[in-house]
Amino acid sequence: MSKTIEASVAMLKVLEAWDIKQVYGYAGGSFNSTMHALDVEQARLQYIQVRHEQVGALAAAADAKLTGKIGVAFGSAGPGAVNMLNGLYDAKEDHVPVLALVGQVAHTNMNYDYFQEFAEEPMFSDVAVFNRTIMTPESLPYVIDKAIRVAYKEKGVAVVTIPNDFGYVEIPDVPYDSASVPANVVTAPAIPADQVQQVLAMIKAAKYPVFHVGQGSRGATAAMMQLADRLQVPIIITGLAKGVIPDSFAGNMGSAYRAASKAADELMAITDLVVSIGADYSFAQIMYTTHQFKYVQIELDSSKFGRHHHLDYGINGDAKDFIQQALTLSEPAAPSPYYQAAQADMHAWKQYLQKLSDRTTDPLEYEQVYREINRVAAADAIFAMDVGDNTINSFRFLQMNPKQKLLTSALFATMGAGVPGAISAKMSYPERQAFNIAGDGAFSMVMQDLLTEVKYHLPIFNIVTSNQTLNFIKSEQEDVPQPYFGIDLIGADFAKIAEGMGVKGIKVTHFDELHAAFETAMAEINAGRPVLIDCKITAKRGLPVEILDVDPAKTSAASVAAFKHQYDAEELQPLAAYFEEFGVK
Repeated sequence: MSKTIEASVAMLKVLEAWDIKQVYGYAGGSFNSTMHALDVEQARLQYIQVRHEQVGALAAAADAKLTGKIGVAFGSAGPGAVNMLNGLYDAKEDHVPVLALVGQVAHTNMNYDYFQEFAEEPMFSDVAVFNRTIMTPESLPYVIDKAIRVAYKEKGVAVVTIPNDFGYVEIPDVPYDSASVPANVVTAPAIPADQVQQVLAMIKAAKYPVFHVGQGSRGATAAMMQLADRLQVPIIITGLAKGVIPDSFAGNMGSAYRAASKAADELMAITDLVVSIGADYSFAQIMYTTHQFKYVQIELDSSKFGRHHHLDYGINGDAKDFIQQALTLSEPAAPSPYYQAAQADMHAWKQYLQKLSDRTTDPLEYEQVYREINRVAAADAIFAMDVGDNTINSFRFLQMNPKQKLLTSALFATMGAGVPGAISAKMSYPERQAFNIAGDGAFSMVMQDLLTEVKYHLPIFNIVTSNQTLNFIKSEQEDVPQPYFGIDLIGADFAKIAEGMGVKGIKVTHFDELHAAFETAMAEINAGRPVLIDCKITAKRGLPVEILDVDPAKTSAASVAAFKHQYDAEELQPLAAYFEEFGVK
């Protein structure tokens, strides 16, 4: 008699063959056959019980962002499936592979208006690149294998809905996976040298060129910095490329638009050539439409050409290959007053930020908190940055290098991504530091999963910047302008909440408490326990570079004086002043 195996166990063995280490989810009645399989396979595949399916899906997406490997989450029929959507859309928008396993009532109860039964495929039709309901027990492991391949190929979400009774059925115990042939290997088109030479010629002919560098350049850090210096062209990064180019590099102007630096926005406003290198820029409709400029795009995915700006020249290939060829084929440019002026502008911006961080008096503000984060962060730390004002503040104040990693919900930009991102970081890289940096609004959406940190002994450093305001939205309302409405939050003692969940909680209300709080927190982390610091900061708005007013030639002396006073920025000068200083024509 041939050997048999439960279909759900066979399915999990497919996951194991694909080197999947953990699955996030929350048990439900329509998923019990898979829960039984997880019990059987627990020595080979870890089930991580989260307290909300949204957290599980966001953690799975974070797994994929961190490791490049597919992340896996599940939810039961009905509410569990619905709760996963937020995290699945995050994976879709940030183009990472995730497998979502969805429970369904037994096939004998389907189409009878049974408890928690509904047609689940339509709900996932927009988010998924693969969306199937299992029709026979024998097909379950086969479909899972196919789903994983499609998710890798399309860099998206694969959804498989599983009638609960099918998982218990015995099927032939034979191999069902195709994992011996990798699915995430992309062969990049070769880039002809003459195409690289064409881009170099365009750079040489431009007066104010910029490199707009995205995460496609990851792995070419040193070469990209050398190229910028060699050609005397400043680098502007996309948000997801934070840390790819060290913040300490003088030619790195930071990111542009709102979560941005002054120098990046000023340069983007006057550039006559943007060379986009492995970058997907979601704010192009704003930042790329201020004036006419030539646009060059180096992109591996040919479907993305021209999506953000009219294409003057394009190269289909790996960004890293282009960077290396450009470095080899180019001649060193003469020292450029333009490049020097850009660096001076950025240096002055960094000095301004440092001044804010160095303040040692009350009231407690976010800059002081970030100074402490930088002080204690390891050289290979992982920062799970939640969405809101901390997006702006992390881009500006975190001092990152290429060994560190920044996790966030970038294009979907869902609040509540910090806790699941930090959980994923410790699961994927247990030996590395993991920070969750969140505002009180974002943290309160997912704070129940501090329990997950405790249950799995994850020493995560949770930092809540609590100002009782949805400050990012408040700033948007201010800029409309319109009266503030709906942005006030009731305060909470998040340190006490953490203590109630078994996490060491520390509340900080004054600057002179901050250093000791971080020292205590680090002692907890070093002892292998999670910790939370609740920083009671003001609702101060950081300097809005998107409505920068430091040039009296563009507004008025009175307007500039008022802007500088409001943001404690008397020392900031416009880019035009540095152009004059360095003799830029």
